[in-house]
Order: sequence, then C-alpha cells, then structure tokens
Amino acid sequence: MGYRTLRAALEDLSSTGQLAALDEPVDARLEAAEIQRRVQQAGGPAILFNRVLGCAFPLVSNLFGTLERARFLFRDTWEGVRRLIELKADPAAFWRCPRRYLGAPRTALHMRPKWVRRGPVLAHATTIDQLPRQVSWPRDGGPFITLPCVYTEDPARPGWRDSNLGMYRVQLAGGKYRPNEQVGLHYQIHRGIGVHHARALEQGAPLRVNISVGGAPAMTLAAVMPLPEGLPELMFAGALAGQRIPLCSPRRGERNYGTIYAEADFCLSGIIEPNLLLPEGPFGDHLGYYSLQHHFPVLRVERVFHRSGAIWPFTVVGRPPQEDTIFGQLIHELTGPLIPTVLPGVKAVHAVDAAGVHPLLLAIGTERYTPYAATARPQEILTQASAILGQGQMSLAKYLWIANAQDDAQLDVQDVGQFFTHMLQRVDWRRDLHFQTCTTIDTLDYSGSGFNEGSKVVIAAAGPPIRELGSDLPTDLSLPAEFGPAAVALPGVLVLQGPKYAAAGAADARNVLDPSIGILSGCFAGQDAARSFPLIVLVDDAAFTARTLANFLWVTFTRSNPAADMHGVDSFVAEKHWGCRGPLIIDARIKPQHAAPLEVDRETAARADRFFQRGAPLARWG
Repeated sequence: MGYRTLRAALEDLSSTGQLAALDEPVDARLEAAEIQRRVQQAGGPAILFNRVLGCAFPLVSNLFGTLERARFLFRDTWEGVRRLIELKADPAAFWRCPRRYLGAPRTALHMRPKWVRRGPVLAHATTIDQLPRQVSWPRDGGPFITLPCVYTEDPARPGWRDSNLGMYRVQLAGGKYRPNEQVGLHYQIHRGIGVHHARALEQGAPLRVNISVGGAPAMTLAAVMPLPEGLPELMFAGALAGQRIPLCSPRRGERNYGTIYAEADFCLSGIIEPNLLLPEGPFGDHLGYYSLQHHFPVLRVERVFHRSGAIWPFTVVGRPPQEDTIFGQLIHELTGPLIPTVLPGVKAVHAVDAAGVHPLLLAIGTERYTPYAATARPQEILTQASAILGQGQMSLAKYLWIANAQDDAQLDVQDVGQFFTHMLQRVDWRRDLHFQTCTTIDTLDYSGSGFNEGSKVVIAAAGPPIRELGSDLPTDLSLPAEFGPAAVALPGVLVLQGPKYAAAGAADARNVLDPSIGILSGCFAGQDAARSFPLIVLVDDAAFTARTLANFLWVTFTRSNPAADMHGVDSFVAEKHWGCRGPLIIDARIKPQHAAPLEVDRETAARADRFFQRGAPLARWG
C-alpha cells in the first residue's frame, strides 16, 4: 500500500538505493538548491540534507525528480487510480471488462477522509524563524515554502467536502512581513482558494488557512492536480495514498485551528484578514524568470506545529525541466483519458513544459461534422479551441495551436517537433490566426501588457499540406545590415537575430511598433527565400535559440505577447480579422517590461562542487 508519512517514503527509497544522504553541513540559502538542480538534471536520487546550517530540521529534495521514482512511490495505487479515472471517462467499460475493475471499489473507499482525535503533527510547536530558510535564486525576496499543501474551506459551506488543497507559494520572511507573525500567500488567478477568499471577503470575515508541509507524497501530488471544482483534492489524495487521509481539528482554549492534515510534518495555521495586502516576491519561477514583487494576501500565523522527527521537503522552481516537470507528466498520464469527456471532439491537449507550461498549448481536435469530405479549412476545431481556453488553468494559455486529427492519424501531441511541422505545412496565415485581446494570462508571465494582462491567439490548421518546408538556410537569403545571423530551428522556422528591441520615443514601449519590424517585413516581402519558411522568429541570440528545441520553445513563447508581438509580411485587416500573405513574424526579443532570466550564483556553485568531486557522496551525478 501507499505511505502514511514522508519518513516512511524516505526509508523505502533508502532501502532501494534511491536516496542519497548528505551529512556535511549545507546552507539552505542557495547551496541546497544548487545541489538539487544538478542532481535532478542528471537523473539522480532524492537527497536528504541531514545537517542544515542554523536549522534543527533536515531537508529533503528531488523526491519526484524522475518519472521512474515518482511511479515507484505510487506503485501500489497508481493503476487503481487510473482504473477509477477510466470508469469516470467511460462507465460502460466496467461491463466490457469487469475483471479489470475489480479493485475499483476498494480504491474508492479510500477517498473519504477520516477524523482522528489527535495527529502526530500536533506533537510540538515552533516559530516561523526556526523553519528552514530555503532560498533558491540570488534575487529571491526571502525564504519560500516550495512544496506547500494549502488547505481552505468554503466559508459558506464549511467542511472537507467543499475544501481546496492547492500548491500556492508561501514567503516566510522578507519584505514588509512582520517576523514570526506574517507570511505571504501568493495564489494565481483561476485557483480554488480564490473562490474561498472571495466568499470570506463577502462576509467580511477572515479566511482560515492551514499550510501543511511534508506527509504522504500523495498529498503533494493531489495539491497540484487540476481537478474540477466540487471534487476535493483530499479524495484524490486518499485514493493515491491507498488509505483514508487523516484529519484533526485541534483547539487551544477558545481558538479553533480548523481542519489540519494529521500526518503532516509541519503545519502553519492562521487566517487571511480582509483587505490586507503586502508586497510578495521576487521569486524565481517556472517560466525561467523572476516573478516580480506584487501585492498579495497575507497570512497571520497563529501557530506553527510539527511532528517529532519532522523533515522539510522542498523543490526548486526554474526554467524547465525541473522537478515539477514530473508533476506535469504524472498529471498527463492520469487525466489524458478524461479530455474527450470534458472537451467533446478534442483528442489530446499538451501544455508544453519547455515553454513554461501556460504560454503554449498544443491540441488535436476533430472535424466531426463533415464526414462526407476532407475538411479544407478549420471549422469545428475552432469551437473546440474556445472550449479549451474556457477550461480551468488552460484558460491561461497565450498560444493554442490546434490540428485536425483526420489529417494525420499518427499525429502525436507530445511530439512537439512533429506537431509544428504538421501545422506549418498546412497553416494559412490569411485565415488561421484568431486573437483574443485585453484578456488574462498567467500571473507569472511578464510578456503581456500588464499584471495578469495580455492576449491570446488560436492557430488552427486543417486540410492537406499547402507548402513544403525548408530545412536548410536559403543560400539566397538577403538581410539588412542590422539583422543576422540566421538559423533554422525547425523545418519551416527561421530564427533571426535582430537589433536590441527599441520603440524610439515611446512613453510605453509596448504600444509603439519597433521600427525594425517594418524594415524586416519590407525585406522579406520580395524574397523567394522565405516561401518555405512560413514562420520567422526575431530573437536576441539566434545561435542559442536554434541550438535545441527546448531553447526555441522557451525563447519564442515566454518572450512574446501574441497581439503585440506577432507581425506579418504583407499583412492586412479585413472585417476586423488580421492576417498576412507572407511569413508570420514573432518578435521574441527581450522587451523593457520583461523580468530578468534566472542565473546561478557562481560563488555558491563553486562551493557546491565539493559534493560532486571524486569520492564525494554525489560524484556520480556531477
């Protein structure tokens, strides 16, 4: 069966050679994160930091660092949960193969939490300043909890049935927070906690929040699962843990601390008071940049609990791939079968990790209503695209590329290179670009027009190929003096280095066209060399961008805002529809409003080298 505690999981990993223990003192500020990044990128083990400078609690990281280890942690329950999801997608499947689903009722029994009189997490109390002050990047605004399970209940309907368990970052110190009293609680739009907070504000009452750290690995995965509203994450956690999640409700005198996960290693219990916002951040985030300082709710911490022998788990967030990439892969494995039931006609959706997840979605839809003829243009897949952008966290996407399944039965949404080739062979820029402007994008994305503000584009292609794509740099390519070098990133994709972005004389550079775009459009208007390259991406460093597919995806889709940064050769507007007759140009240069990319602290990196030298504990993964 699954694990009840974090320690049980670590003992199992240790016994199977999947845990490395470090007994030399390690600094939680930058050094532990540097070690974590290196080991994770090398496919190494989970890491237990037994001695943390200035802290009594050990740290553990890289628990989910490889897909194989994550599957190992859930090996006893994974298939049972998948069976339940299969039945949710197709209830009739039980009658077609009842033996396959014999264990489903037992798995379902674990979904209901259970109440206990007293939980191990309540054994001891401490203060915020005694917790590990783990910092991942040099410009981070302070120490953060990076694997929290943030629990809230609907003030209008108290109880676990209307609860939310989410992973929202928590800043423990720094900025304007009162030491040992306040922590920052950063949650993004379209998150369940926002509904609960809004209800509390309507009532003019504080919102009780309990932040668990540690405990069963199933709780961590449940906190990041994109479950539909009305389905508590605690139920999913119980199914994945193979046992009912224990809850307790401690009191101290007249104070009720609400619902607490009894087997957590730590719990910070407090309330969000109405109308109190303080600056939170900066923080190195999953797009590969710093999310800057903004005002977010503040949790007034009333009590910090911890169990005996508590261990503090952490991860490092940064440019993908990182440990949280594995979460995305696990989520895809579990929720993939549900896509057609939630989004009729949609075969598959892929949030591309290398592009920071939310900036880029790839999808395969179906033109179901024209079975009598090959579809020559997108029709129903445009309706399906709208449905995708109206679905939970997928609504944060900036770029949605959607293909027609009937055009290629072998098309795989997970094969990003193949998918782009398929799309670029078929897309017609005169017709197939569909923008949404002045809308919401990811809170952490600074390519837009403001905080949480930007645009989206749906690129839909259906029908037979209309062009052959170039794979080699055209020999007759002629560029203005200030442009170049150029490189081919993918078939049909020309990456072009341009001058540094500048919108001369603009008070707001985002609202004025960079003059270089006009020069570039005019240059390509008369060149035959561009015919086999329907997509041109203007960048600051062409060699870096074209070096790998991951670099191309990261640069192109994290550094551009569709409505502002998509231009075209021989562009036009007809009936308020924008299109272009020549190549599409995406300006993916760094703009003035962009956040700084993440960089490793060299001094810390040099200090961490000692763990990777010959004979050192992590030499195999250096």
